[in-house]
Amino acid sequence: MVLRAYARTQLNGAWGGMAFTYFLYFLLFIPSDIFSFLDKVLNSDNFADLYLQISVQNFMDRNLPDLVPLIPAIDNILLIAVLITAGPFALGFAGFFLKRLRGEQIAVKDIFNGFKRFVPSFLLMFFTMLFYSLWCLLLIIPGIIKLFSYSMAFYIMYDNPEMKPLEALKKSQIMMKGYKGKYFFLLLSFIGWIFITALPFALGVNWLKMQLAARPLAMGFLWLYPYINLSIANFYENLKRNQENTRTENQTANPEKPPVDFFQAT
Repeated sequence: MVLRAYARTQLNGAWGGMAFTYFLYFLLFIPSDIFSFLDKVLNSDNFADLYLQISVQNFMDRNLPDLVPLIPAIDNILLIAVLITAGPFALGFAGFFLKRLRGEQIAVKDIFNGFKRFVPSFLLMFFTMLFYSLWCLLLIIPGIIKLFSYSMAFYIMYDNPEMKPLEALKKSQIMMKGYKGKYFFLLLSFIGWIFITALPFALGVNWLKMQLAARPLAMGFLWLYPYINLSIANFYENLKRNQENTRTENQTANPEKPPVDFFQAT
């Protein structure tokens, strides 16, 4: 696909740095992963996890006995922190990838820029997931389709700093009208890469061992995430340019020069 080819070109000389950015991003959530793992393994009633449960319990009793009763509370607090920061990080990454494809300098600190607009980005994520959940009450497919409609919202907010969250969602729905299918096929085109990268997870004996190994095994995704997200950013950029050209052509009313469809070759 053309958009993926654009992304590969833009990754030249920057792929390692972008993968390292994701690595640092993952490090921020290791405490949440650890306490989530401890909470689940210590409260598991799965017989297959019994040996692991006893081993972890003995380790905690010997080394951190005072921490054991606090694990569920800490796990919940860290989970809330992850949810609260999801919006700002999504906005930060949107800007990070848009800057790269626009030829601007990028740095790790860019992914934290969403915190400069913490409330709008938090509300944008909140409303996105709220509306997605409500649509899923009907059926999962309408929920996914609606999620596709909202998929450009963080890019829109990055380009329009004063735009309110609900306005960004509305503009994303308008922008994606007639393009949700192309977006779906763009995501679908990565299924082979995702399968190969995720294959090690399938080798886990049970879900607890898989969770314990999740971060090390996720190292392959460090290289895949930039590729996928830069392709999505290109989708937004070309869709935006296409629609701007269409509006310009409509305003000038020049039938001899049709608008450029940047998706015709995808």
